[in-house]
Amino acid sequence: QVQLVESGGGSVQAGKDLKLSCASSTFLYGLFCVVWFRQAPGKEREWVASVFPGGGQPEYADSVKGRFATSPDTARNTVYLQMNSLKPEDTAIYTCAARETWAVRCRAAADLTIWGQGTQVTVSA
Repeated sequence: QVQLVESGGGSVQAGKDLKLSCASSTFLYGLFCVVWFRQAPGKEREWVASVFPGGGQPEYADSVKGRFATSPDTARNTVYLQMNSLKPEDTAIYTCAARETWAVRCRAAADLTIWGQGTQVTVSA
């Protein structure tokens, strides 16, 4: 059973950067997509970004486009989420998820079959 483990969360001030990691127990090439979600207190889960280890351009939500970047490191079987110029509204639990088989899309929770446990990111003003 494939497992995902996030790390790198923490508390930072607005304007600072943070890098999250999502380590996979299987080769990244065995995953069709790896997706980042976030959920702030009292809010619904929000799709953040999707990356395709086998190739293709990453996809980003408008709220993070230009500030966040996700990339796969196939040598380490890890996907990173580089978060720059953080804002207080980025505060949330960030979770990575994945699926192994091809799909038309990789943005909704229902599309994903493998989930990490999440890591907290807190951005103070």
